[in-house]
Amino acid sequence: LNRVKTLEDDMMETSFNRCLSTIDLTLLGIGGMVGSGLYVLTGTVAKEIAGPAVIVSFIIAGFASLLAALCYAEFGARVPKTGSAYMFTYVSVGEIWAFLIGWNVLLEYMIGGAAVARAWSGYLDSIFNHKIKNFTETHVGTWQVPFLAHYPDFLAAAILLVATAFISFGAKVSSWLNHVFSAISMGVILFILIMGFILAQPKNWSAQEGGFAPYGLSGIMAGTATCFYAFVGFDVIAASSEEARNPQRAVPRAIAFSLGLATGAYILVSVVLTLMVPWHTLDPDSALADAFYRRGYAWAGFLVAAGSICAMNTVLLSNLFSLPRIVYAMAEDGLFFQVFSRVHPRTQVPVVGIVVFGLLMALLALIFDLEALVQFLSIGTLLAYTFVAASIIVLRFQQQKVDAPAPVASGRPSPQPQEVPSTGELKEYESFSDKLQLVDRDKSKEHREPGQLKAAFEPYLEFLSDFYPGEVVTVAVVTLMVSAICLCSILVFGNTHLHLPTWSYSLLLVLFSLGFLLSLLLIWAHEQQRGTQTFQIPLVPLSPALSIVLNIYLMLKLSYMTWLRFAVWLLLGLLVYFGYGIWHSKE
Repeated sequence: LNRVKTLEDDMMETSFNRCLSTIDLTLLGIGGMVGSGLYVLTGTVAKEIAGPAVIVSFIIAGFASLLAALCYAEFGARVPKTGSAYMFTYVSVGEIWAFLIGWNVLLEYMIGGAAVARAWSGYLDSIFNHKIKNFTETHVGTWQVPFLAHYPDFLAAAILLVATAFISFGAKVSSWLNHVFSAISMGVILFILIMGFILAQPKNWSAQEGGFAPYGLSGIMAGTATCFYAFVGFDVIAASSEEARNPQRAVPRAIAFSLGLATGAYILVSVVLTLMVPWHTLDPDSALADAFYRRGYAWAGFLVAAGSICAMNTVLLSNLFSLPRIVYAMAEDGLFFQVFSRVHPRTQVPVVGIVVFGLLMALLALIFDLEALVQFLSIGTLLAYTFVAASIIVLRFQQQKVDAPAPVASGRPSPQPQEVPSTGELKEYESFSDKLQLVDRDKSKEHREPGQLKAAFEPYLEFLSDFYPGEVVTVAVVTLMVSAICLCSILVFGNTHLHLPTWSYSLLLVLFSLGFLLSLLLIWAHEQQRGTQTFQIPLVPLSPALSIVLNIYLMLKLSYMTWLRFAVWLLLGLLVYFGYGIWHSKE
């Protein structure tokens, strides 16, 4: 269950077409993040959760996403393979965890894509005064079933099928389409900002309108949790790293640029929105168009509508772009049905996956009620973020693979990769004995391998120097995760569900915080990998650890229905894994 993926020597070799530049990747990322959220979410959060302080919510959420995104950036540069979170977990944590993460991300992309398509058709419908809806209801009929929509949404299914057709033409075509829609969307955002700042009235933030933060700090934090999901799209960049021309440079840059631009756009749009009209009069469904309309610029509403339709198109494209690639990565490793790993020789994309999942998404959008489904979205993403952050710590303290045959203490050259027996036990045993000899050698020398104790801590932590490199770190990462989970559950449920008295609440908080900090210190007392050519996160293990705590906290904030859905889907995934994946795995 815990076997990890061994990477090929040449990581740039691929059956895909490496044709995307940094700009392509950046625009893909922006397309994934700046979707309908910019036009819908800002108004909703400002009116119902945070007031004008939605700006602060977006700043904090942007910072939280940055922590997760940097983990993705380091991995995307080091392992330029498709599959994003699934691949990163497989390389460093273990097979079953990787499969479960891939399995969850799969569902999220499907529901996410279907939800956007449905929102898209609803938006178009409202421009035409709901003619499409009424036509369908009279000619096709309605039905009243929980979880199913009231009427079949043919428009949403059609847009998904069209998008599927375009995506299967290859990465260049989808990237070009994405450029067009992103350009229109960005133009509209620029227009909104310029127009909005001309119409801004500072008195809308004043005390008589309720002040800047009417809901206080709790409102800002609740807003942060919602805003965090606005930044979910950047893993598209990690999923398409196998199609980047120069992934070592392009992936980290694209992630940084797109997150920066998306955060900027969200913050500025919410500034403009709350300055144009008082926050408590916003219309949560179409805040921006309505704000322009109320200030006497009805024609601007059309531009906003056009922009948001383009933005939804980019989100659709990025969903349909990454989903088949993650499925491809799983099928390529033998954990998922082999059909999905076929790459079309001419277009160089996984066509079977694109067509099958495009049809599935269209079916979802056709008959399901997405209000009921969208609440289930965020848990898989947060889980993926948590595991990627943990993987960063584990990977950072692992020994680097040596390419050249290094002289080992016994004097014989270490065997070349192809001579190593293919069974796991032998390989492990061999490297273990090599490691023991390395440890003996290194006690005399000051230069230490990654994963060994730093020289300064040797006298105090003598008992830890017997373990082989990286072992203590792995244990510490597990204790770090456990204490983070306990800490967050006390924070979230301590006063409400568990009804703890104050003394035990504080005591437990102190205990678990201590556990967390101690495992952090223990990790920090070991040597890290130094001087790799690719991008590295600063402040390891602190920044991934912060990311882990934040993600776990947000996960525990979700409703119990979400966890129920998660459990059911997990069970299904375990059936697939133990029925198929574990027997067909390449490892």
